Amino acid sequence: MEKPGGTTLAKTYLLTILAVVLWGLSFVWTNDILARDVPPFTFLFIRLAAAGMLLYAYSRITGALQKVARKDIGLLFLMAFFEPFIYFIGETYGMLATGSAVLAAVIIATIPITCIFAEKFLYKVPFSVYKALGTAITIPGIVMVIMKKGESASVDHYYGIALLFLAVAGATGYAAVVKKLSGSYNSTTIATWQFIIGALLFFPFFLGFGLDGLNSTFFSREVLVPLASLAVLCSCLAFVCWVNAIKNLGMARANIFSALIPAVSAVGAAALGQENITVVAVIGICVVIAGVIIAQKG
Repeated sequence: MEKPGGTTLAKTYLLTILAVVLWGLSFVWTNDILARDVPPFTFLFIRLAAAGMLLYAYSRITGALQKVARKDIGLLFLMAFFEPFIYFIGETYGMLATGSAVLAAVIIATIPITCIFAEKFLYKVPFSVYKALGTAITIPGIVMVIMKKGESASVDHYYGIALLFLAVAGATGYAAVVKKLSGSYNSTTIATWQFIIGALLFFPFFLGFGLDGLNSTFFSREVLVPLASLAVLCSCLAFVCWVNAIKNLGMARANIFSALIPAVSAVGAAALGQENITVVAVIGICVVIAGVIIAQKG
């Protein structure tokens, strides 16, 4: 596959940053929903199902939905199994089990590292000093962004750590499968089936653990507005942009941008008055940005 030209590369970076910004804000919207005691499987299933239906309608109307070859159906199911299914379960319940945002963010920040190795062994992409150095720099930057005074990274529930690494495996597997599918299908087609299949995978858990969440609180404006934002912006739009990023930048260089998500969340929470942003966090944001820039070189 040819590397994208200057104009295409600039567009790819803009779309990638847009996805990162939306995912950073997703933590703010998710917190709004969880604060009202909505069960995770309730809003996760509704979010995925809504995103899948919206993307399917859009892609059919615009003609963007491509026909999937029979040989690739298994790959689509594998992609959706990795993310959203494995990733969302690992991240959500891993954070709940560990009780440490610092530990969770540092483990999730290893995704670009695992992608470097996966890209090397699956697609024969050579190791790059820039990618390795840039990735290494972002990890302490993330810690600086999310570290709060007096917060400890210690944890008693080690199965929570295992769940977080399960999320890392899910994100890496997702990127690997998307890289393969993106050679045959456009971003809209891939994202559409990702959410339709993802919703089907979550449906049994919704029936078992999420039906009780469909109460008067769920149908309030305080829940439906952030839920709509998650479905339309953080799922439909962001993942279409992200598939494009993996296709044009590769697994490792695209995933290094995920290191910016905690920084966006911190800035967004500060802008909404939910948290105060510290000098250390500002320095951490600068460190993360430097790491992302270095990883794109070469």
